[in-house]
Amino acid sequence: MSHAETYLAQAAEICRSLDPAEMEAMVAALVDLRARGGRLFILGVGGSAANCGHAVNDFRKLCAIEAYAPTDNVAELTARTNDEGWESVFAGWLEVSKAGANDAVLVFSVGGGSRERNVSPNLVLALEYAKQHGLKILGVVGRDGGYTKQVGDHVMVVPVVDANHITPHSEAFQAVIWHGLVCHPNLMAKANKWEGLARA
Repeated sequence: MSHAETYLAQAAEICRSLDPAEMEAMVAALVDLRARGGRLFILGVGGSAANCGHAVNDFRKLCAIEAYAPTDNVAELTARTNDEGWESVFAGWLEVSKAGANDAVLVFSVGGGSRERNVSPNLVLALEYAKQHGLKILGVVGRDGGYTKQVGDHVMVVPVVDANHITPHSEAFQAVIWHGLVCHPNLMAKANKWEGLARA
């Protein structure tokens, strides 16, 4: 098979392997979050950080959930990195935001964070803050799910179907899953533009 055929076949295999019950549980948690007026903090680094910014838009505009991604504020992110260190940037953001039991975090990550391997330690510290302050923890992660899977309440793990494509599949399926969340009829508060025009 060509690379394109292989990649698309792997994507189809991942789709068939994902747990729809976990996705429904994430929707229910987000519906509850909105009902109690809680905020959603979406955390990720690298390509996952770019996904965070897009997801913030969708949760705010389509689902009427107050959502934020610390990585969208480059001034604060780089000031915190420069002054206090990369590891604490997300925990510091949550602390200043007075994030608490009314709120939730959603992690997008290829590995989910690992203190032992010193990979995404900023996610680890943020999740420790979240656990200490009673935030719900949601996630879409790859590999074995890492620290996010260990401590999360509802975490979808993108299965590894090819060890050479862990990162592209993980980051691609972050988008597949969050779009599946925001268009869920229990969560969606406003139609997408084109679908709305078609109904009109």
